[in-house]
Amino acid sequence: MAKWNPVNSKIECMDTLRAIRAFLNSVELGSLSGAARAMDTTQPTISKLLASLEHELGARLLQRASSRLALTDEGLRFHERAQRLVEDYDEALADVHAQTHTPRGLLRLSAPRAMGEGRVNAMAMAFLDMHPAIELELLLDDRFVDPLEERIDVSLRLGGPLPPNLVARYVGSWPRWLVAAPRYVALHGMPRKPDELANHAYIRYAPGADDGLVLHHDRNGRSVQVTVRSRYRLNSAVAMLDCVRQGAGISLQPSWAVADLVAAGELVRVLPPYSGPAQHAHLLYAPRRQQPLRVRMLVEFLTERLEALPGRRLVEPKAMALQATR
Repeated sequence: MAKWNPVNSKIECMDTLRAIRAFLNSVELGSLSGAARAMDTTQPTISKLLASLEHELGARLLQRASSRLALTDEGLRFHERAQRLVEDYDEALADVHAQTHTPRGLLRLSAPRAMGEGRVNAMAMAFLDMHPAIELELLLDDRFVDPLEERIDVSLRLGGPLPPNLVARYVGSWPRWLVAAPRYVALHGMPRKPDELANHAYIRYAPGADDGLVLHHDRNGRSVQVTVRSRYRLNSAVAMLDCVRQGAGISLQPSWAVADLVAAGELVRVLPPYSGPAQHAHLLYAPRRQQPLRVRMLVEFLTERLEALPGRRLVEPKAMALQATR
C-alpha cells in the first residue's frame, strides 16, 4: 500500500475542488467557454478538469446538446451534492476571513448610467475611503447586465426582470415627478390640469413617439393618460435633466434625481398631486453562502445609502416583494 502523503493529498483535493467548480460553472453558464471566463482560464483547461473529474468518478456528467451542455442522469445526481459541497467550503472560508481579515480584493459593481453618475459614483468613492484594501470597478450601462455571465459581484437594477438564481434585495421605490425650471414656468405658465400639458414643451426619452403619458394621482390612486408634445427627444437621462434645468421644457424625472433640486428651488414640481410610474430598485448578488466578506459589506453599505436617497417611497409593492423572494 502506498504511503499517504499529506502534501500530495492537499494538492489532489484542491485539484478536485477546482474540477468541481469547473463542472458547476459549466452547468450554470451553459458552456465551457462561459465557465472558462468565470474562472479566468481557457476552454481547454476546463475540458481537462471535467475529463479528470469524470475519470475520478467513473461516470459521464455532461453531454453536448444542440446549443448547450446537458446533464446526464449521473451528472444530475452529482450536481446537487457538488453545489452543497462548494457552498459549504466557501461559507467556511468566508467565516474564517470575516474573523481574521479585513475586506480586500476586487469588487465589480454595475448600475444604470443616470443613477450611477448621479448617486452611485459618490457612494463607491465613499466605500473605497472606508476600505483601503479594496479595489472597485463601477460599470455603468442601461442594458440589463447578466451578473453571472459578466462576473458582476453586485448589480443595481431599476425595474425589469429579477433573475431567480440571484438574491434580489429591495432597496426602495422612487416615483417620477413632472418638473420644470422656474424660468420656464415664468415664460410659459404653470399647467393646472393634466390635459394642459399638451400646450407645453415636453422633453422625453428617445426613441419614442408622442403616444401619451400615464400619470397617477397620489391621493386617490386614479390614473389618467394625457397627450404631450415632444419636439426634442434624447436617449440620455443625464442630458434630459440638464435640458430641464436650462428651461427647455417639462420632463418626468425620478424623485431621487430631482427632490434635492426641488427643495433648493432650482426646479419646481408640475401638477404635484400626480406622479409617473415609480422606479423600483433592487441589488442583485449571489446567495449569501457564496459571498466573500467584501461583497457582504458592499451590499450593506449600498442598501443604507440608497435607502437614504430623497423622494423614496417606504412601502415595497406586493408584486415586487413576491418577485424578489423567488
